[in-house]
Amino acid sequence: MRTAKDWKEFEVIDTSSGEKLERWGDVILTRPDPQVIWNTPKGTVWRKTNARYLRSSSGGGQWEIKNMPRDHWTIDYKGLKFKISPTGFKHTGLFPEQAVNWDFMADKIRNAEREVSVLNLFAYTGGATLACAQAGAKVCHVDASKGMVAWARENAQLSGLQDKPIRWIVDDCKKFVEREIRRGNRYDGIVMDPPSYGRGPGGEVWKLEDSIYDLVELCAQVLSDKPLFFLLNSYTTGLSPSVMEYILGVTVGKQHQGKVSSSEIGLPVTQSGYVLPCGSTAIWQED
Repeated sequence: MRTAKDWKEFEVIDTSSGEKLERWGDVILTRPDPQVIWNTPKGTVWRKTNARYLRSSSGGGQWEIKNMPRDHWTIDYKGLKFKISPTGFKHTGLFPEQAVNWDFMADKIRNAEREVSVLNLFAYTGGATLACAQAGAKVCHVDASKGMVAWARENAQLSGLQDKPIRWIVDDCKKFVEREIRRGNRYDGIVMDPPSYGRGPGGEVWKLEDSIYDLVELCAQVLSDKPLFFLLNSYTTGLSPSVMEYILGVTVGKQHQGKVSSSEIGLPVTQSGYVLPCGSTAIWQED
């Protein structure tokens, strides 16, 4: 497992009974996590939580506020600053485990010794976008949510990256890639974090397991002649890292010489010393 272990302003303090206790800067949150199927004892540290997300039996949920000092704040990762704000869907605006992938991409970009362009699809609040831009790449940031793109732009401003060459696009990712193919635009790196399930603007159902191969095959068509990397993230429990690795191998790997790998990604848990699994990543990269 690859572990995002370089955080200073975030930590998973403990996990038990379907929940994780996290420190985001100086704020402590308790959030549900389906991976946490163990019922280890909850120590007194759990009483320090500022807010706890409670799921509703009818779907969704709400925050139980105990002592929240503010409704939003910022945390830093290696010079990147992110606005954190608890949302109605238990999220905070950041997936900190992805830092292990930000570091990988930044390293590839810095060592490329050439101009690099990156396409970030399903780009959310821009963690990968900012990491790549900070490393010197031109980035195209695409997400279907206008609100998420605005949040990402705010993170760029907070990080002092507002003047970097970043294109901010609000669009359906698949349709955008289809247009990029027709326009002849190409990218040296692609990173995507598609949702497990969703509905398109016309009501069509998106299910990752049914759509991921076609999407990767489509995106492979906008890779440059000498690409650096292709990262595919998944939080879908039914889609194993090995399956994603196979998909990258028979699409990107068939067209470009390189190597394919996959693994779970995770976050260290302070109390237990173990690692909480937080999804999977498959990577194609140049040799």
